[in-house]
Parts: sequence; structure tokens; C-alpha cells
Amino acid sequence: MRALALSLFLPATLAACGPVSVEQAERLCYDRARLAAGPRGEVGLGIASDGNVASNIKLEISSDYIAGRDPSAIYDSCVYRKSGQPPRLPLYMRPDWRG
Repeated sequence: MRALALSLFLPATLAACGPVSVEQAERLCYDRARLAAGPRGEVGLGIASDGNVASNIKLEISSDYIAGRDPSAIYDSCVYRKSGQPPRLPLYMRPDWRG
């Protein structure tokens, strides 16, 4: 019984590890490249009518940024690793790049 369950589960798990389309890889790798270019954050502040104050701070810093890695190199290697193909456009030529 256990072998049967394993034989049904293992192929589905391995299929998830296969390459994705280059378009999907570019979407997945874009955020990693943006974080390699610099930290991202949000600050929120609210004051209720009774005087209570609420605040929210969110800061994202990647190890790629701390190590000083090139966002374009991060993007290229990530896309290639996920799809087996190079990106269709270099990172810095993408119209949505806001590094």
C-alpha cells in the first residue's frame, strides 16, 4: 500500500521540478532582480478619532543586494536555470524595469 502511494506521489512531485516557459521564468525572476537592485519598503501610519495611533513598516532586503550582485546577472541566471533558455530581453531593456 505504501509503495503504491509513493509511486503515485513521486511522478507528480518530479513534474513540478521541470522547466517552465521562458515567459513564466521571466515573471518569476523579475522580483528577485528588483530586490537585488535595492531594498523595497512601505510605511503606513493611521490616527483614529480617539487618538490611537497605528503604524506599519515593511522592509525587504535581499542577500543579493547586500553582496552587491548585479541585478542583470541575477535575472539572466535565474531565467536560464528555470527555463533552460536565456531571457528574451536583457533586464535593463525591459520597458517595466524600475531598478
